[in-house]
Order: sequence, then structure tokens, then C-alpha cells
Amino acid sequence: MLRGFYTAASGMIAQQRTQEALSNNIANANTPGYKADQTSLKAFPEMLMQQMGGKTIPTSNSFNLPVQNPIGPLNTGVYVQEAAPNFIQGDVRETGVSTDLALVNGTLPDEAGALLFSVQNAEGDVRYTRNGNFTVDGQGFLVTNQGYYVLDQAGNTIQTNGMDFTVTEDGLVQTEAGESVLGISYTDDANGLAKEGNGLYNGDADAVPADATYSIQQGFLEQSNVDSLQSMTRMMESYRLFETNQRVLRAYDESMGKAVSEIGRLT
Repeated sequence: MLRGFYTAASGMIAQQRTQEALSNNIANANTPGYKADQTSLKAFPEMLMQQMGGKTIPTSNSFNLPVQNPIGPLNTGVYVQEAAPNFIQGDVRETGVSTDLALVNGTLPDEAGALLFSVQNAEGDVRYTRNGNFTVDGQGFLVTNQGYYVLDQAGNTIQTNGMDFTVTEDGLVQTEAGESVLGISYTDDANGLAKEGNGLYNGDADAVPADATYSIQQGFLEQSNVDSLQSMTRMMESYRLFETNQRVLRAYDESMGKAVSEIGRLT
């Protein structure tokens, strides 16, 4: 009986975490470069129930051990294994703002790979982002909206000397003072990146390999790849599953109450 409690409760927790991820996706549907989180559910190990009084320990047949008087299998619940960002390219929208840069994927050597802008966070560490909604600070450096420096290919900050600069499709930043190449990094495992907030990712990324192609579009922004309609539909489905597990939990609670009050009174 108590195992049923745990199974239903784990289902409720899993659906609650799924709804949290979906809510965050919907909240960032208009955030440039945002990548929707996708949750994956995984079942806990399945147990093989055995009649009490048997001479062997109840175990799964996968271990090839003898089982006497088996009752049947019992799944011990489900949990959210991970919430990984989906790095599918979002729509590109023209803004006409010279500091807006869209990183458009071409060909990638790995299906799980991703291209990202390299930036420097407040602690001076290198982080990565797909949000090209940049601006120029008071000292003329190209920065994100949060004030993080955008880096070039050599890992240095980019001095634009004002708003008058151009960026070619291959990422060459041209100003009156000179040229620098925009820092674009590549990872072959986007699922290994961890979100840090403010559109930043932390993880391992290297230089763009020779067989990967991309283009930079100045005056454009990559939009979020969140499908709001699909996210709302999945949220309703998750809510219904949460309610179903809740009703199961309530039924177990009522059964336990009867077992304590009625059966206990008869004995």
C-alpha cells in the first residue's frame, strides 16, 4: 500500500517539474535567442513482487535469480531525468538596429552540436549565449544587455568606438580603428551546457571546426524557438496527469484510513 503512495507522489513531482520547465519556456517566448527546455521522464527500476513466505528474496528476473510464487511486476514511479535546452534554430527577425546580431546556423558536423557567441561574465569567466541583442556601453565596448563583454576570436573585448561599425557575414567586425573577428564557439554536445540565467551557458566549447558553417546577420535577431501553442497544450496535459496522480494518492489515503479505523476496530 505504501509503495502506491510513493508511485503516485513521484508522478506528481515529475509533472510539477515538467510544468515548471514549460512555464519558464512560455515566460521566455519573446526572449531573443532563448532555447526551450525539454524535460525527459524516466521510470524507476521495476520490481517483481513475491508472495510473503517464499524462500527466496524478491528480485527482478533480469538478474536470472529464482523467484517463487511471483505476484507480478510493480513500477516504483517516474522522475524527471533532465531538462536539456533544444538548440534548434529560431526564426530570424529584422530589427534595423546595428548592434543586433543574429547567428544563423549553416551546416554542423554533429546533430547535437551548437554555435554560440562568446561573452565574458561579471567574474571575468568565458560564457556562451545565443542572444545577439547587443549594445555599446559608455566606453565603446560591445556588450550584452546585462553589460557582459562580447569577445572576439582571441578572447579579447571588442572596442567599436561608438555605434558606427559593421559586421560581415563571416563575423568580421569593422570599425574606423581596425578590425576584429567576432568570437564564435562550437560545442559538439549542446546538452552538456548548463544554463546560468540571463541567456548565458556554461560548459565546454571550442573553436568552430572547418566543416561547420554559419553566417552573422547585422540588424537581425534570432527569436526564441519556443512554440507557445505547443507549450500551452503540453502544460494542460501535464496538469491533467498531475490531477490523475493526485486522485490516486487520495484513494490510497482513504484506503489507509479505512484500514486503520475499520479493520483495526474489528480485530
